[in-house]
Amino acid sequence: MVPETSADHDMPVPRITRYPDGIAAVDAEYVRPGHAAVHIIQQNGRAAFVDTGTNYSVPYALAALAELGVMPADVDYVFLTHVHLDHAGGAGKLMQALPNARAVMHPRGAPHMIDPGKLIKASIAVYGEESYRRLYGDLLPIPAERVMTTEDGQHLTWAGRELQFIHTPGHALHHHAVVDLANGNIFTGDTFGLSYRECDTAQGAFVVPTTTPTQFDPEQLIASVRRLAAYSPQALYLMHYGRVTDVPRLADSMERQIREFVRIAREDGTPSAIRAKMRAYWFTLLRQHGCTLPEGKLDELFGGDLDLNTQGLVAWLARAQ
Repeated sequence: MVPETSADHDMPVPRITRYPDGIAAVDAEYVRPGHAAVHIIQQNGRAAFVDTGTNYSVPYALAALAELGVMPADVDYVFLTHVHLDHAGGAGKLMQALPNARAVMHPRGAPHMIDPGKLIKASIAVYGEESYRRLYGDLLPIPAERVMTTEDGQHLTWAGRELQFIHTPGHALHHHAVVDLANGNIFTGDTFGLSYRECDTAQGAFVVPTTTPTQFDPEQLIASVRRLAAYSPQALYLMHYGRVTDVPRLADSMERQIREFVRIAREDGTPSAIRAKMRAYWFTLLRQHGCTLPEGKLDELFGGDLDLNTQGLVAWLARAQ
């Protein structure tokens, strides 16, 4: 499903969700609506992005910027939580449209944004050339002088807003989160999993961990989840998808699920068994959560995540053994 475009300028019409504290989520139009969000923070006439989506997300991000009344020249930063392509594949293209912005990322991710050659090659190996081009297009490099890297715990005062960057491995070694200290918000990338709004019930949001095929580490991820929860934030902003609250409950669920993933993988390390048991586990949790969506719809929502998590658990198990 592709959003309509404006007849005047052939500009896409972005799906924008406005949240408190000058934060908006823009649908990245990646895979399906409601799957991935580009966040825009506004502060005292300035703006910053958190993650960019893919190259195909950039027109929607720029259209949202215009709808929010922000000029591209007034964007100071593009914060990348990590450089997986659904989060950062469009960063080079977006930066070309933002003349004054700097891209801020974990030091392990910076080389891949400055020279994306290895990232492109690795992604084609995973997806195949045709799927890679269809999903991501051509990655554009970001000039090194426009890249800023973070130290763990580093503070940044921007337009009167105090931000802190904390390194959060477990999903990826090059992952950091952006803490909005004064407002009690954290932009978590993929560290705090994913939460699709279709699964919200009277009990609140439903969250599941996401385990990358190459660098998933359960103990690191649990430690990172605990570290984020220790800030006692009022809200988390997940790329997949948007704002969630009730953080202590979600943190507890994340930890229990990660430990169950480990148990499932160790019990029977075959991909088919891991996927089937993880699916049954998630669907049981969803029913306990009060979700009444039919199984076919749940497979539609979580099928790709089940595949990805299975790959991540198989790869982790191989390393662990």
